[in-house]
Amino acid sequence: MLNEILKKIKNHFSSHINDISFRKYIDLFLISFVILFFELACIRWFSATVIFLTFFTNIVLLACILGMSIGCLIASGKRDYTVTVLPATIITVALAFLLLFLYQHNNITIDVGNQLSDQAQWVYFGTEYRARDISSFFIPLWMIAGIFFFLISLMFIGLGQIMGRAFSEIPDRIATYTVNITGNLAGIAVFFIVSIFQLPPYIWFAICIIIFLYFIRGYFPLQIIEAIIILCIVSASGFYSSHLNIKEQWSPYYKINYIPDTGYIETNNMPHQGMISLPKRGSAYVLPHLLKRDAGKKPFKNILIIGAGSGNDLSAALSFANNDTLIDAVEIDPVILNIGKSDHPNKPYLDPRVTSHLDDGRNFLKKNIDKKYDLIVYALVDSLVLHSGYSSLRLESFLFTQEAFRDIKNRLKPDGIFIMYNQYRQGWIIGRLVKMSEEIFKSEPIVISLPYKEEIDMGSSPDAFTIILSGNGENENIQAIKNKFKENKSFWISEPWLNYPINGFSKKPPDKSKGQWWAMVAPSRINTETISILPGDNWPFLYLRNREIPMKPTGEGILVIGVISLIILFSFLPGGIRRINWQMFFLGAGFMLLETRGVVHMALLFGSTWIVNLIVFAAILIMVLLGNLFVRLIKPKKLYPYYGLLIIALLINMFVPITYFLSLSSIIRPFVSCAVIFIPIFFANIIFSTVFRDSREANIDIGSNIAGVVLGGLCENLSLIIGFNYLLIIAILFYILSSLRLITLPVRN
Repeated sequence: MLNEILKKIKNHFSSHINDISFRKYIDLFLISFVILFFELACIRWFSATVIFLTFFTNIVLLACILGMSIGCLIASGKRDYTVTVLPATIITVALAFLLLFLYQHNNITIDVGNQLSDQAQWVYFGTEYRARDISSFFIPLWMIAGIFFFLISLMFIGLGQIMGRAFSEIPDRIATYTVNITGNLAGIAVFFIVSIFQLPPYIWFAICIIIFLYFIRGYFPLQIIEAIIILCIVSASGFYSSHLNIKEQWSPYYKINYIPDTGYIETNNMPHQGMISLPKRGSAYVLPHLLKRDAGKKPFKNILIIGAGSGNDLSAALSFANNDTLIDAVEIDPVILNIGKSDHPNKPYLDPRVTSHLDDGRNFLKKNIDKKYDLIVYALVDSLVLHSGYSSLRLESFLFTQEAFRDIKNRLKPDGIFIMYNQYRQGWIIGRLVKMSEEIFKSEPIVISLPYKEEIDMGSSPDAFTIILSGNGENENIQAIKNKFKENKSFWISEPWLNYPINGFSKKPPDKSKGQWWAMVAPSRINTETISILPGDNWPFLYLRNREIPMKPTGEGILVIGVISLIILFSFLPGGIRRINWQMFFLGAGFMLLETRGVVHMALLFGSTWIVNLIVFAAILIMVLLGNLFVRLIKPKKLYPYYGLLIIALLINMFVPITYFLSLSSIIRPFVSCAVIFIPIFFANIIFSTVFRDSREANIDIGSNIAGVVLGGLCENLSLIIGFNYLLIIAILFYILSSLRLITLPVRN
């Protein structure tokens, strides 16, 4: 009975697409849609489920691309790999869920590279909460990365084979590429809708599976069973969380686990933040306000909190605020913001003095530049997640640069204070922040460690909460706090309700009654002479100790990805690398770096939000369509003029500093910056489309191009050494290599 029903469904689809030529275009559109959508779904789901996988730059993206590439290259083969897509997906998602289950029950520990050591070269927040000795099994992160890179690649081979065959069956190459890009755009649009409504992952996977089943030729009932298994596994974590009274929600950035009973929030299975009730708790949050009050100064009047999260910093500010105080609360994640609005015990977001803004912090600083603040706070802005699958940026990377500190300085009133606080994990990170503050604000900041440390060593990994208070020049408020410390040597802090009625500046602690505690705080000495590298908008890596690619875990991951890519290539591709079209390969490598640079540039100019991210990807594809249209209408005969224009455009991108665009008015900035970023993509696609127009083996050429993207993705890691601007030098080299094979092309009739 089931078999008969399924046959009728397939016949129904077939009867509505009688024209063979039209059906080929429909097939290409659908497979292009599902590949792009499935790629975005995998990037989101695996990065959130496989613990710490998100710390590898673009590993899921590169796995998807490699699988697609192999599929296209073997599209003309007799073996049908479409039947392996769902079984490979079952194995991969099941392993991901099993790994998460074992990790959450302390059965395994994953090594991210000496995070608790003084020798840590790259700090990943959220990885230090699990000690090695409590686990029964220890797994290095490079092994996890390698296993999932291999399995995700296998998932996409069958999809790539369908796409390669679709390309080969349509002789008009420009038309096929246009349909391909249109399908990609549709995939981005639908994923945008999915993200807007914060739909759960089983819906993402269901959309992909339903469209994929259209392409299945045999064993259809078996594929239905496999599809149901996948959806059950993907849904399992949500049902498991509900059983434990954990609310699982999917924001555009994270998988968020929220425990209403405790007010505790996890993101991507890592501890992130917890809501507390003032005045019972929260001494670290109120300390800056207490210092100013007890130094004899009035409360802050105009306050900006960046990374307001679930509301603890807001509660602290409101507990000292007057009736005329105004607070702008900026938070990038809509789910965390909504949790704070509805569930924070102090209800700070409901206070009429608070205005919430769903925005990127750096982008907000560039808006309403005439508005000045008495206090600007970086409130625990550690995102635990990369900005996108295309680069090493974290969501907060552009907040911790010299240019960002200048933006802060410009938004402060003459006696305004800028406060950063967090558990920064390494002394050299604190040193960088202090040195940037000294250079930008021309004044020595106040550095306070909780618990108190007389001196913070640049080579240490202090287990402490650090507060840094900075201000412009001879700031009256900063100076008043410094003078109080000189006079009394110390400040005494306890639970907020105990500090409210007293002045904490005292040489001796207040009298203790039963159950009370008092801790001494005072400025810590810090020597920044050994700090030589400061992050900037071109190299925004606060948490990377040196300009290098750290061997643990990044270097190991690159080696693993490279070796596995070669193994898969030689295993599936007859003739190995001899089958690759090297011109198309290097065009793909160069284009990947152009995309990376575009994503980073636009994140800085318009914010590191997911909406900006998707708009950039869509804009890139639109430029590709315009390039296709140009080739169809103009029919270029020679490519060297376009290579020349491309290289000139890339040099302009490289040598015109991003700060130039930031200085433009908000009206002109989008047009000028988009032109500079997207014109090279336009020229690059003219070259690609012209070469592809005359392709004799479309599947080989498109597969070679996609394979080149993997090389470009690995080269993105060079930004850790040379910065993002100079990635364009590597892109230029790739385009020069692609030009050496063919300059003059015949026009296809």
